[in-house]
Amino acid sequence: MATMSRAQRAQIHHRAQEIRRTSQRDGMDVPTICRAILQELPELLPLEARRLAFGWSRQQAIDRIAALCEQDGQDKPRLNSSMLCKWEHGVVLPSVEYWAVLSRVYGVSPAELGLQAPKRRAAPGTTRPRTVTVTGDADTGGEPVRRRELLTATSLIVPLSLLQRVEDALAAPPDPLRPESLRQVRVRLQQAHHLNDVAALNALVAAFPALLASAREMAYRTDTPAGYSLLSECYVLMVRTFNKIGHGSAARLAVERALLIAERSGDPAMIGSASRLMGMLLRKERRFGPAARVMERGISDLEAAKLRTSQQAQTYLRLHCALAYTMAWAGKEREAVDRIGEVERIAGRLSSLAGPGMGVPGVRLYRANIHYALGDPEQALHLAEELRPQMFPTPERRARYRTDVARSAWAADRPEETARALLGAIADAPGEVLERPGNRRIAGDLVTHYPRVAGARELAAAIGRP
Repeated sequence: MATMSRAQRAQIHHRAQEIRRTSQRDGMDVPTICRAILQELPELLPLEARRLAFGWSRQQAIDRIAALCEQDGQDKPRLNSSMLCKWEHGVVLPSVEYWAVLSRVYGVSPAELGLQAPKRRAAPGTTRPRTVTVTGDADTGGEPVRRRELLTATSLIVPLSLLQRVEDALAAPPDPLRPESLRQVRVRLQQAHHLNDVAALNALVAAFPALLASAREMAYRTDTPAGYSLLSECYVLMVRTFNKIGHGSAARLAVERALLIAERSGDPAMIGSASRLMGMLLRKERRFGPAARVMERGISDLEAAKLRTSQQAQTYLRLHCALAYTMAWAGKEREAVDRIGEVERIAGRLSSLAGPGMGVPGVRLYRANIHYALGDPEQALHLAEELRPQMFPTPERRARYRTDVARSAWAADRPEETARALLGAIADAPGEVLERPGNRRIAGDLVTHYPRVAGARELAAAIGRP
């Protein structure tokens, strides 16, 4: 941000307050007010505009951050108005440990707060911060990614400090600061799901230790099926996230806990969700037989439950799709294609019950991915042409559609189409490209080998490549 005098800043803040008051009288919500402030006052950065849209002073924002940290059982942050001012004016970038709490305080992803800065070169002689990229991408069946160190903290995938905290929480779950009710834990989980929906993966990983501590204590204290079901859902979300960032060992431990707790809850939907994730991990290990059996058991349990809820219907469809995808990776082309065709017919019948979470478009995207797994990326792209991003309900799902297209386009040697899909995914949910090893690797390879293709320059800037 350009240097401004105190008088100029005071005028900008006064105008922002006027915009907020006028917008509130017109019934606008905070996100709309924030957009109005940024549109009229481009001198402001998103982090400051969001605070002004709420009408908070810096101290009030700091108090809310401190309250969340206390609620999570963390030490009170060493944060003052001067430090927050520097963050808001772009003088320094908050350390990643603050991203999750800032996202929760303001109710948006880190990207929407402007917390994904471009990569900077390290000064000569300085030590580069250590971050970790771990192997695999069990959600998409991509090839293993070699372990490596990233160049700077601002191009991170998973900072080592966050990864260590989550591993410690899985090995020895901490005690929460205070016991929480089922409703309070559910609110925490909803906040975590929101971070997932916008693909704020680092913020989501940072939120896991406190979420797990509260959910685990609540489940064992109340000793009810509902409590165990909610705890299992927490583990399921952790597994999905670990799969995305390629942290196989943590995913394996979390999925075993998810399945064990789900069986204790007796909830067919949670048993099915955990079974699907266990099958996905087994598939990544190329243990196709056990992967199919565990998913088939989940399907049978849901059929016995008569598919009475939306969650059960969605899980049922996802299990069938994952089973067809497993068959494709096992080389069983006919069985995979026949099964996904049957799932499309089932999805049509269950569309009203399943809702937008996993409808016909989701099944058709699986059909495209099955052809990718069978070694036919051209057919995968042809099938994906029938779909549109707006058919998917969340930014994360829209970005996932685009990265699946990018993966097939890259395999079909279509770099321009790959770049276009990756840039679209970054616009929808940046974390799906910037924080996922497999997708980030494709982006990096593209700008290295095809630097003159349309979109390569923009893609290089997005991932911090020179």
